[in-house]
Amino acid sequence: MTTSTADRPEPEDAPGSARPPVEFLDARALVFAEQATPVLSSWEEREVDRLWEETTARNPATFDGPLVAVLGLDRSGDGSLVVRWAPMTYRFRALRRLRPPEQVPGSVFVTVLLPTENGLVVGRGSPATAAPGRWSLPGGAVEPPGAGEPLNAAELRRHAARELVEETGVRVGAEELELWALTRSSRFGGLGFHFLCPPASGALVRRLHADLSVVQTASGAGPELDEIDFVSSPVAAGRLGSTADYLPQLFDRYFTA
Repeated sequence: MTTSTADRPEPEDAPGSARPPVEFLDARALVFAEQATPVLSSWEEREVDRLWEETTARNPATFDGPLVAVLGLDRSGDGSLVVRWAPMTYRFRALRRLRPPEQVPGSVFVTVLLPTENGLVVGRGSPATAAPGRWSLPGGAVEPPGAGEPLNAAELRRHAARELVEETGVRVGAEELELWALTRSSRFGGLGFHFLCPPASGALVRRLHADLSVVQTASGAGPELDEIDFVSSPVAAGRLGSTADYLPQLFDRYFTA
């Protein structure tokens, strides 16, 4: 998968913010309701195009691919969490620079918690990505399903399994992934669906990632994760440096559960 500006979760809140970067949501029952793509003003359309040109000039590896944008969340009468979403493309993340945070559609992304005897697998974004040097779980932004296909939990699982093999070389069946947590960014409202994977050998994960990196480099694309590592505690995670916004809270919950 070619890297884009939407391939990694939302940036952290501003320094000094009283809110944690993400909040955990109840994900026992989910309903996805598709809506029309939001209409932009003429000024916003021009600014989005201009900002996108600046982005591609800085990083030619970016592309204007499709993504699932979050328009809002509701609770239905039976307690289900209803996710209102619409198809958009990566360039519309430029709205973050044009609108107040609460008026910017968030993105939907998936991650995979892959346990090994050495800890959970994390990866560092390569220089070609939108977040070079930033550590995160394997995963990426969710693309809208094909025509006539629904967006549902099964589709998210398939997407998570696909991201795992594209970034680490580890293959698992989508049915083996269990939805472990759902987070929402406190800044832009992006939704993260975090799946727990069956354990794997740390040595195997390193070998598969190394083999994948050789193939991706030979193809000219290069790896999305230029390095992988293992995290065995929240303290160890704190030594990584720059991380995705959800990572500290997710690790706190995982290692203290």
